[in-house]
Amino acid sequence: MVRILLVEDHDAIRRTLTRGLSDLGAVVTAVATAVEAIQSLAADRPDVVLLDLGLPDLDGSDVLTMVRATSDVPVVIGTARDDEREIVRLLDAGADDYLVKPFSAAHAMARVRAVLRRTTTPLSGDQRVVVGDLVIDPSSRTATVAGAELTLSRKEFDLLLALAARAGEVVSKAQLLADVWGLPWGGADRTVDVHLSWLRRKLGETAAAPRYLHSVRGVGVKLVAPISDPTPTTEQP
Repeated sequence: MVRILLVEDHDAIRRTLTRGLSDLGAVVTAVATAVEAIQSLAADRPDVVLLDLGLPDLDGSDVLTMVRATSDVPVVIGTARDDEREIVRLLDAGADDYLVKPFSAAHAMARVRAVLRRTTTPLSGDQRVVVGDLVIDPSSRTATVAGAELTLSRKEFDLLLALAARAGEVVSKAQLLADVWGLPWGGADRTVDVHLSWLRRKLGETAAAPRYLHSVRGVGVKLVAPISDPTPTTEQP
């Protein structure tokens, strides 16, 4: 069963969604404030958070920042705010998906399932990807360079894993938006660019002096071994 933390201050919407999501097989913890949300996140360890933005004690975007500071739990924003710039800003801040009200429990549940599919590994079994000195282990969600573990956020790891699944191939930003953020629509290339910049920094490189992440102008980006390193391979640990 999927455990959902529903953060919604509107009583009628909270009751309707709780009932509908429960009927669809979810275990729902429903709260009305930011304080309750943070407390429940620590106590109940949900699989996903469905987060309203217009909370009485704190804006939901601030709650998202607080969640991301301590947890990699997937967060789906559910709100009446439909400005694309706001959507992009929240996705950049760590949201995994965005629902505009009104929406049904069935629609919300479908988005929750999609997010959970995206946040599991796209590589099968215990297969690791080795690209030069870079080793990516989907089962443990860890990545190391020359034996030193990288400190990656969930989105940074998901982005690296999406590129590792196609190591040596050029992957378009649109494909990365679909694979990592579930956004097959245009207009949010900056989301990919920002996360690539963060990932490059942790890999010890820059866009001007790449080692593993090579951009192909107008096409996308590819993960390859540095020139002096071995060819990308997969292996069983």
